[in-house]
Amino acid sequence: MTTMADVARRAGVSVSTVSHVVNQTRFINPDTKSRVLEAIEETGFMVNPVARALTGASTATIGLAMSAVSNFYFADMVAGIDNAVRAAGNTLLLADTHEDPKEELAIVRSLHQRRVDGILLAPVTGRDGAALKYLRDTKVPSVLVDRCAADDFDQIGVENIRSTALLTEHLIGHGHRRIGLISGVAGVQTTIERTNGYRRALRAHGIRFDKDLLAQGNSDAPQAEAAVRRLLASARPPTALVIGNNHMTIGALRGLRRAGMRVPEDMALGAFDDFDWADVFSPHLTAIAQPIAQIAERAVTMLLERINGVGGPPRTERPAGLFRVRESCGCPAVDDHEDELEQGAAR
Repeated sequence: MTTMADVARRAGVSVSTVSHVVNQTRFINPDTKSRVLEAIEETGFMVNPVARALTGASTATIGLAMSAVSNFYFADMVAGIDNAVRAAGNTLLLADTHEDPKEELAIVRSLHQRRVDGILLAPVTGRDGAALKYLRDTKVPSVLVDRCAADDFDQIGVENIRSTALLTEHLIGHGHRRIGLISGVAGVQTTIERTNGYRRALRAHGIRFDKDLLAQGNSDAPQAEAAVRRLLASARPPTALVIGNNHMTIGALRGLRRAGMRVPEDMALGAFDDFDWADVFSPHLTAIAQPIAQIAERAVTMLLERINGVGGPPRTERPAGLFRVRESCGCPAVDDHEDELEQGAAR
């Protein structure tokens, strides 16, 4: 096996100089650096992915930054992305942002410093966030996943506004006028869009938006349970709930059960994000399902195209969700009814 010592002898420099070139830990005279890189090429010391990157070749690694540990939906997304990345002959490097903008920026920088060929990111902040600014400035090939926060990037995520409006309208169709929304993390694009969809449905049916019916669950089961308790304790509690994602649905159901409320008899419920086990709950959950496999595969394809030099303007793709009508909304117990929503705009 070729070692740094072999490279050093070939280039006529010290081992420490080779190390500094490979790890970029100190300024090296350009002529010396060039000799070291030539020696790396000649000796075959390119089994190291960083050294390979220094010569301009691909590291065959893709970085993924999202809150994968705390979010069930993202866990499924990671699996789909990993399958697509491996199928293309690459390796996935995963880092959890913990929905923290500072952590997100640190992770994006770290992935870039590790010479990944490109980055997939579910952004915590909007288009002006520090992580997106870093990706713009460094021109790292990047695709935004799930949260379409900036149209100057390639991005893909399920259509949220019409989907949530339809879920809300379905509850209105069951006669509900006081419908609560358990929303996700404030400022995150999916939270903004799903809240907009909820409000759009209310306007369309002449129902005044009541801020007291909007409770923040922060995409967290315990916080969603607490949000349900707050809504139930209000002077005029809701008769139906729209839940912003699957993790919060668990907390909301727990809160209703502990309050002694039955679904849908005492509280109708519709949720964004389906579960693999949603049809084993009693009652079965009415939900918007996301085409996770499609989003994952397409996100990787878009990124690999940019890595391989495919040009063109930034692309935004919003695949449709699937509306799965079950019993938690108040519909009778029948076999699952599934409607594909109208395709979201792609440009």
